[in-house]
Amino acid sequence: MNFGGVTIKDIAKELGISPSAVSKALKDSHEIGEKTKALVLECAKRLNYQPNLNAQSLKQGNSKSIGIVVSTIDNQFFSQVINGIESVAHSKGYNVFITQTHESYDLEIQNVRHLTFRSIDGLLISLSTETNNIDHLKNLHEKGLPIVLFDRVSDEIDTHKVVADNFTGAYDATTELIKAGYRKIAHITSSVNVSITAERLKGYKKALEQHGIAPDEKLIKYCLHGGKDLAEIENALSELFANNKPDAIFTASDRITTTTLSLLHKLGYRIPADIALLGFTNTQLAEVLNPPLSAVYQPGFEMGKKATEMLISIIESKRPVTEFETTVLPTQVFIRSSSLPVKA
Repeated sequence: MNFGGVTIKDIAKELGISPSAVSKALKDSHEIGEKTKALVLECAKRLNYQPNLNAQSLKQGNSKSIGIVVSTIDNQFFSQVINGIESVAHSKGYNVFITQTHESYDLEIQNVRHLTFRSIDGLLISLSTETNNIDHLKNLHEKGLPIVLFDRVSDEIDTHKVVADNFTGAYDATTELIKAGYRKIAHITSSVNVSITAERLKGYKKALEQHGIAPDEKLIKYCLHGGKDLAEIENALSELFANNKPDAIFTASDRITTTTLSLLHKLGYRIPADIALLGFTNTQLAEVLNPPLSAVYQPGFEMGKKATEMLISIIESKRPVTEFETTVLPTQVFIRSSSLPVKA
């Protein structure tokens, strides 16, 4: 189905002529008079008509294509998710169209619009850090476009969702830092708009409270664009170090974690002698970094596979799907040198 944009039928209805006449006019056929062609072209421009790139496939009932929206494909986590998506999609005969938001709400809307113009059969999306209004998705969902959300999700759409166990991952990571002897643990996280921010913050706070440590809001720093801009993390560290420096930092996303490690080196801090670091990251280089980086690992490949299986099940269902589930995948904490106890 074409869930976005103006169709040939819309132009035909507007002008009171047949869809076949509109189609021929757009193709500059000799069968159509110049006056009619001019009217069709003017109407197409006025209604912002976009050619259907999958017309032949649509005649068969579907385009066998899936749209994907992620923040950035250079993020190790999202690249692993995409590998999982492709492994299922290709085995089922589906093509994939991948777009990036770069944490921009406006670009997310543009990407979704572009994908629907391509007449995708379904959409897999992880929301940008700027997104706090999902009307653009709700409208498509109400029209019948199959949508599955993953990683960064919203409760405003009743559909399948696939997430990591963010609470437990953050709880376990913070607990490991406490067990290693760290008591003043800072938390650098993403935008408050993002679902994973709240879940990881809850896990962090719960671990502190269960070990008799009162959470200190001054030790919690938000990066509104998920650390996309270096200055966000630089400012967070500057504020943390300006007032009673923490002895450990728990970071809440791939980009924030690896950038924090780099900036701590740049600032001359020894890890973990001066400050410990543990964070969410799926980088395959964690073991060879200096020092080897303690990390919370998310099953990105498995998340991509599961989300795609769910989406295709909706697309290929013979009846309307009305019951949905949220799949929560386990995280793993790997302790390496960056968070080991400092010897007296």
